[in-house]
Amino acid sequence: MGLTTAQARTWLARWDRQQEVYVADREERFDVIADVVLAATQRPDALVIDLGCGPGSLSARLGERMPHAQIIGVDADPLLLGLATAGYADRHGLTFVSADLRKAGWADALHLERGADAVVSTTALHWLTRDELAALYHDVATMLAPSGVFVDGDNFATRSATLDVIANAVRAGRAERVGRAGEDWSQWWDSVGQAPELAALAGERGARPIDHSVPDEATLDDHTELLRAAGFAEVGTVWQHGDDRVLVGVRGNRRAAFG
Repeated sequence: MGLTTAQARTWLARWDRQQEVYVADREERFDVIADVVLAATQRPDALVIDLGCGPGSLSARLGERMPHAQIIGVDADPLLLGLATAGYADRHGLTFVSADLRKAGWADALHLERGADAVVSTTALHWLTRDELAALYHDVATMLAPSGVFVDGDNFATRSATLDVIANAVRAGRAERVGRAGEDWSQWWDSVGQAPELAALAGERGARPIDHSVPDEATLDDHTELLRAAGFAEVGTVWQHGDDRVLVGVRGNRRAAFG
């Protein structure tokens, strides 16, 4: 018997709770990303690509805010994609594709028929090295429509050790004030390994291990510089709590569109 929608949704709910242990304002970050996409695309049938979508948390929330959009989630983890596919099987316009963002040609798996209006990501691209990000941002710029936008929500370090310490303290203080606690990342994955309904997906994941080691993560400045080098006309932070930011890259000059 395969994974049922109800079982998948139970695991997705547990995923959300454990992620909030690390990102206290995760839901607000999702809302901000959706706000940016809606403001930038200005069309109800937008084509949105979610990079490193994991179990589809951001994709699903964008679908709720944009019910007529086509949203494609991309990830390399078969277990997380399996949860997304089963858990959101009833969501119109929401699809998930298996592809490794670190490998050349990943975009071919999307079979896009037109330029994307927005490419988004959240808590995923910090797993990529600077060279991998440079290649990815080039691909993103290529797949976007001329007026497209890139939106990334993540915890970004800077090139200032002092500011990073302060930003981490701000984030920790916020998490303590809102009382984020409970099952963590390791505990969630340990539970997955013991769940009979996830045995097949866990076996597939074990056969295709994903290396999450990045010895020197790219900083906010690195991301900004790499996006500009890829051809984004404007790049900047539109929301921030401590080191938790939403970074936006605008593909073309949108001044006329926004008045």
